Amino acid sequence: MKVNVKRSYVVKPSEPTWSGLLSLSELDQIATMMHVETLYFYSTPSTLSPDAIIDTLRLSLSQVLVHFYPLAGRLSWTSAGGSSALVLNCNAAGVVLVEAESDAVLADLGDFSPCPELNHLVPSVDYSGDPIQDIPLFVGQLTKFRCGGISLGFAISHVVADGHGLCHFLSEWANLASGKPLSSAPFHDRRRLLRGVGESSSPQGGPRRVFDHSPPLIVGQSSDESERMKETKVSTLRLSKPQIHALKAAANNGRSYNAKPRDYTRYEVITAHIWRCACKARSHKPQQPTNLCFSVDIRRRMEPPLPDSYFGNAVVDVVIHGGVSGEIISGPLQDVASKIREAIDGVTSEYVNSSIDFYRNEVDVIKRQELLGVLFGGNPNLSVISWVGLPIQGLDFGWGEEIHMSPGNHDCDGDVLILPGPNGIDGDDGSLLVAACLQVDHIQDFNKYFYQDINNL
Repeated sequence: MKVNVKRSYVVKPSEPTWSGLLSLSELDQIATMMHVETLYFYSTPSTLSPDAIIDTLRLSLSQVLVHFYPLAGRLSWTSAGGSSALVLNCNAAGVVLVEAESDAVLADLGDFSPCPELNHLVPSVDYSGDPIQDIPLFVGQLTKFRCGGISLGFAISHVVADGHGLCHFLSEWANLASGKPLSSAPFHDRRRLLRGVGESSSPQGGPRRVFDHSPPLIVGQSSDESERMKETKVSTLRLSKPQIHALKAAANNGRSYNAKPRDYTRYEVITAHIWRCACKARSHKPQQPTNLCFSVDIRRRMEPPLPDSYFGNAVVDVVIHGGVSGEIISGPLQDVASKIREAIDGVTSEYVNSSIDFYRNEVDVIKRQELLGVLFGGNPNLSVISWVGLPIQGLDFGWGEEIHMSPGNHDCDGDVLILPGPNGIDGDDGSLLVAACLQVDHIQDFNKYFYQDINNL
């Protein structure tokens, strides 16, 4: 698929906005410097010409940036007391909007499963040459296809916002583009709400597990270099509502309800199932250590809770250490789900504040970012992130809702996304999609075990 860039625009807020240095929370400081990508596909917008579409996007983007002004700024480094930190300069430098066209038709993309061709539909961000203060925090791309359909590709700096914040921004942009008023203004005073309460972190604090322990290696290997070099492939698998119910029933079967425990959730049982299937597909030795990483939204876990409109990073990464593949595979699904439940329940307001204290007092931000850049989360480890609770579907800029939404670049071994079911194909039938990126040598067996193990429940 050939994509040609026609024009690139720098879009700035349409009105003067607050200017100055915006302090970032510790959870922002340790977020990856990379941009998070999303892709939306639309059928032919019958009421708008191609020129009208880009004009509508540019005008509404400049308007929404008045409210989401941090996105129009730039990151920079600051030093104090011998340590470094990131700061957000709200200078209205602007975001980038690209106009492109493709000689392909939407039908060429099949079921829109993640593939290298989709990378051309999201603007690339160069992290290597430019100083950090020259990198835009949000980039978007409108691509017009030969059939008349379009795609909108977005990439946002993870330091500035998490998935919830991205969805809030996109939905408000769509509101303004379609002539609707702003639904809710973002809350920007992130540092005041997310602050550590103690002088030092608890020895049991989660961050020590992330930064003080390198991920396990394949048994018998002294580095992860060979695993890093192996080719990967993404497989998108559908879980029907009956299949999800079967997993939940298997995990909850036989549990003692004398203490009225909660049923294992959809996320807990699906993630447990994915972890088991990955261990099998990778043909691990029984004694092979394996970690599972996932993110937990803390907006409702803090005391007091954060505002729903909190614009920033309000997630913490949790890593389950100490498991071995033999136990993950041979034990009942309930045991694996229990490990995940315990880790999620451990994310309390106290845990988060302890994490913030740790990040603030003991680890230099530059070193954290360097460490995040070299840590390898692939074989024998896994990361399972859910987008199911995010309002990522139904994005209408004035020409109807998308026919499909998907993640953008998704090519790292061990990265798994749980997504809402296909929108506009089967409707809201309770199904989910699992987009799993694994090494090419493992993906076929993963697909096999994924459904075979459900059928054998």
